[in-house]
Amino acid sequence: MNSIKTSRRDFLGGLSAGLGASHISTTALGAEAPVFEPTWASLTSKFAVPDWFRDAKFGIWAHWGPQCVPMAGDWYGRRMYLQGDWKYRHHLKHYGHPSRTGYVDLLDGWTAERWEPEKLLDLYQRAGAKYFMALAVHHDNFDTFASTHHPWNATRIGPKRDVVGTWERLVRERGMKFAISNHGSHAWHWFQPAYGYDPEGPLKGARYDAWRLTKSDGRGKSWEGLDPQALYTGRSMPLPPGMTSIKQANDWHEAHDRVWTEASPPHNPYFAELWKARAIDAIDRYRPDLLYFDDTGDLPLGQAGLDVTAHLYNRGIEWHGVPNQVAATAKELPPEKAAAVIDDVERGNLSEIAKEPWQSDTCIGDWFYDEGVYMRHEYKTATTVIHRLCDTVSKNGNLMLSIPIRPDGMLDADEHAILDQIGDWMQINSEAIFGSRPAPIFGEGPTKVPGGMMDEHSNEPFTAADIRYTRKDDDLYAIALGLPADRKVRLNAIDTSAVQFVRLLGEAAPLPFRREAGGLTIELPDNLSRSHALVFHLPSVLRN
Repeated sequence: MNSIKTSRRDFLGGLSAGLGASHISTTALGAEAPVFEPTWASLTSKFAVPDWFRDAKFGIWAHWGPQCVPMAGDWYGRRMYLQGDWKYRHHLKHYGHPSRTGYVDLLDGWTAERWEPEKLLDLYQRAGAKYFMALAVHHDNFDTFASTHHPWNATRIGPKRDVVGTWERLVRERGMKFAISNHGSHAWHWFQPAYGYDPEGPLKGARYDAWRLTKSDGRGKSWEGLDPQALYTGRSMPLPPGMTSIKQANDWHEAHDRVWTEASPPHNPYFAELWKARAIDAIDRYRPDLLYFDDTGDLPLGQAGLDVTAHLYNRGIEWHGVPNQVAATAKELPPEKAAAVIDDVERGNLSEIAKEPWQSDTCIGDWFYDEGVYMRHEYKTATTVIHRLCDTVSKNGNLMLSIPIRPDGMLDADEHAILDQIGDWMQINSEAIFGSRPAPIFGEGPTKVPGGMMDEHSNEPFTAADIRYTRKDDDLYAIALGLPADRKVRLNAIDTSAVQFVRLLGEAAPLPFRREAGGLTIELPDNLSRSHALVFHLPSVLRN
């Protein structure tokens, strides 16, 4: 079969020449404004973490897009094309063979018909979220906003509305900060299995839908007039013919197109140009306070990522009148680049206090909604989330928590219960979290937290003997991650000589305590029944 040829105009969706300047002119910002250039030297020397981020500590993420449609969890748009994967089997059972029914056929199933974002944001805000993040584009290359340069977007297909724009308006009304996440730089290699085939079975060798689809195949469908190759990104590295086993094919994918690269596709010179224009479009439309890049070791697509980051920082000056009111994030940048953005640690944590504020992002289940996780009641518990928050904040970090949303826009009963419990805890204990700063040490106790990305699965549960510390000016907050059986909390890692008063947040009367060799013992009331975490306020303990 001959290669499908996609013209530059088709691929770019009519992108105008010259769109997406790398930064705003000095004149537009004012003569005295420090303009960010799209270079590592400029970004690292001029960027500083915004104060609002230092204070916010807790955000909630709507990691929501068409991949939620099968309610089968993460990376469905890729793994449905990997024969032998359980998501391939799910697709075969519920939708048919991917040579006939592909990812493009799932897009209209993202209906959002019962989506009530006002109620969701009220729930998130009660849970303590000070900022909210909306997914703008995932690796599936589908924009969830009113994209100027990419017609494969939610205003035309699926919900038929500007999802990001709706979130943004309601977030601003509530006085919260607004963030967007961009994962689109990886689409060109992530989507390559859609050009593959079954190496085994009755349809062995039949190429999947992305291989054959052209614009003419959209007649009578929601995507009529659109080029499906602009969604699937084109054949950068399709599975070569001749594979005869599932293992052989999947080993090939593992060795080739699953390599996590931040580089541009070598055979598609237009991909980075379009990604940049779409990213700048989202920035200019929604004025994000935070832009999350799902990129590791570098910014997206080389120079394009530098251009977009500089554009964000310069627009931030224009919006706010002063620099460093907005920020971008990236993961595991080398030391010489790290100061350009906020460090993000995906599904992981740090083992010590970081010099600069950072962010840990995780989800209570899979990033995209998985009905099986709900049916098996496998979400992270409210206790686990609260402990993770306290540990992260004690180390100068923020926690970004994703709550998966169903394709109709609803949360399930377990998610509501978890958010309610987090909110109940926050109503009593938030003063130790929001606006706090790290204490001289982050904590003490038997449970060790390994530092690093994608390492949360190895974390042992915290115990009541694990203590985390935060501070506000001279006041110290000690957070016990559980209720000790003997109703005695021991603080051994701080200087207790200045302790005159101990208050348990949520209780009116001060608590009895005694100084002992090596530390302080706090006596708890007999009728105390809290289980998540206990927060003790020790005024003026850190005064020199």
